[in-house]
Amino acid sequence: MHESGPKEATLDPDALAWAKGDGLLPAVVQDADSLRVLMLGYMDRDALAATLDSGQVTFFSRSKGRLWTKGETSGHVLDLVSVRADCDDDALLVLARPKGPTCHLQRASCFPGAPAAALEPLDALLARREAERPPGSYTTRLFEGGVRRIAQKVGEEGVETALAAVAQDDEALLGEAADLTYHLLVLLRARGLGLADLERTLAGRSGSTTVDS
Repeated sequence: MHESGPKEATLDPDALAWAKGDGLLPAVVQDADSLRVLMLGYMDRDALAATLDSGQVTFFSRSKGRLWTKGETSGHVLDLVSVRADCDDDALLVLARPKGPTCHLQRASCFPGAPAAALEPLDALLARREAERPPGSYTTRLFEGGVRRIAQKVGEEGVETALAAVAQDDEALLGEAADLTYHLLVLLRARGLGLADLERTLAGRSGSTTVDS
């Protein structure tokens, strides 16, 4: 299960351009895992302080004229991961993990159709399958087969992907690549790892000569 990340300790509220917006800064909230844009709100100094102190995203409600913690009535809170300012210090980017739908219309995002990464929801589903092992699930059968069997499937899917690349059309290649990715994520889960671990490894190689040497 994901846990809330560390609060942004390096953000200096006194360095922000509060005067530009009469004491309010726009705050774009983004899902820390899927990177989907969830909503736009406004923060004053007190809302930012409450967000950093409580670990739950809090805004200044212009309609209510008071601080408003997202989910204070619905329970669909936004667990804070980080807050960053833009280059002009007059807007905030908030990374959070939502507990339920963010939109009051019960949508994941207040922006219909907002794009999101596809792998994180799949990885989260695989984590649940690994923990719950529902009967009749193909993923359950894979986990119960053990690491060796899953690794064999990854090898098979890798061969099928390579063959599709040289002998089939793009649709077939993409289908095989999707199967390979799914089985690779299952293998990582079977070893106690996940997509976040893979992403950290890739991020650590960013700009390294090992990536393109």
